Amino acid sequence: MTTRSWPADQRPREKLFAHGATALSDAELLSLFVRTGYRGSSAVDVAKAALIEVGSLSGLIGASRQRVIKLNGFGQTHHALLQAAIELGRRHVLCGVAERDVLSSPEAVRQYLSLHLAGLEHEVFAGLFLDNRHRVIEYCELFRGTIDSAAVYPREVVKHCLSRNAAAVIFAHNHPSGVAEPSDTDVRLTRKLTDALSLIDVRVLDHLIIGCGVQTSLAERGLM
Repeated sequence: MTTRSWPADQRPREKLFAHGATALSDAELLSLFVRTGYRGSSAVDVAKAALIEVGSLSGLIGASRQRVIKLNGFGQTHHALLQAAIELGRRHVLCGVAERDVLSSPEAVRQYLSLHLAGLEHEVFAGLFLDNRHRVIEYCELFRGTIDSAAVYPREVVKHCLSRNAAAVIFAHNHPSGVAEPSDTDVRLTRKLTDALSLIDVRVLDHLIIGCGVQTSLAERGLM
């Protein structure tokens, strides 16, 4: 049974037109990308099965191209459309954050950094450089590493702060495993960077660990 044969108020596209995208379930939203099903399965059925196989919507978003195109009812075009939609959403949010004081709320900071770092398959250590009113000067990826580590050099971090005339910085790095628990190494590194930057009067406001759908603040944990 195809979605075209469903009552109009139950079809995903018509529901979106009538009530907005927020009224649709994950499977209904995804079915708009799938567009068509196959014999005995609607586009919504295909979407539901895909979400079950990868575990969740975030699992699908973070899945590799090879994984996506192996899902029943999916192909290269579906993967390309999903990646384009994800990137459009990311750019939209980043533009909105850039137009306001990113530190107006801790949640805005978490969202901003997660959009940059969540879902990466390798570790990236980044800095959000701020002026003396805590307005964003620049976001910068400082170091790239492997699947489970990234070498961080305090000397280079100091140079970045000086070159941008930063008064404060928020550090962040991702855990490709998806688990956002800080390690002992993370804590030691944060304290080392804090000590180094204090010599040039730059405050380290926080260090966020970015996982899969979750972020951990070392400042909130009292680990800085």
